[in-house]
Amino acid sequence: MAFNGKWETESQEGYDAFCKLLGIPDDIIEKGRDYKLITEVTEDGDNFSWTQIYPTNAKVTNKFTIGKECDMETIGGKKFKATVQMEGGKLSVAFPNYHHTSEICGGKLVETSKAGSVVLKRTSKKL
Repeated sequence: MAFNGKWETESQEGYDAFCKLLGIPDDIIEKGRDYKLITEVTEDGDNFSWTQIYPTNAKVTNKFTIGKECDMETIGGKKFKATVQMEGGKLSVAFPNYHHTSEICGGKLVETSKAGSVVLKRTSKKL
């Protein structure tokens, strides 16, 4: 139940480069740069509901069960199938253009998205 709760972005590294790589327009990158993304997680055993609330009040919720293929969606609205794995307390999933991991380190939610050599690391505090 370590992921359970509401989280707010505290810091992020590699934001601009990662967004540019994904083809996000400069004006949207600018708006989101200092935004405090809210992540709400409900964890019930191996079942998760993971919601992220973005600067434009856009909201994406993905529901998944560890180890089972599910339907997921990106902030851009792209739907895809993926299987979320839990490895050593770390959630891991392959999105269409990048690989994403989430873990709890020192009471913080640390999310890392990798696309080739470009890395976005977001650290959030629990609210």
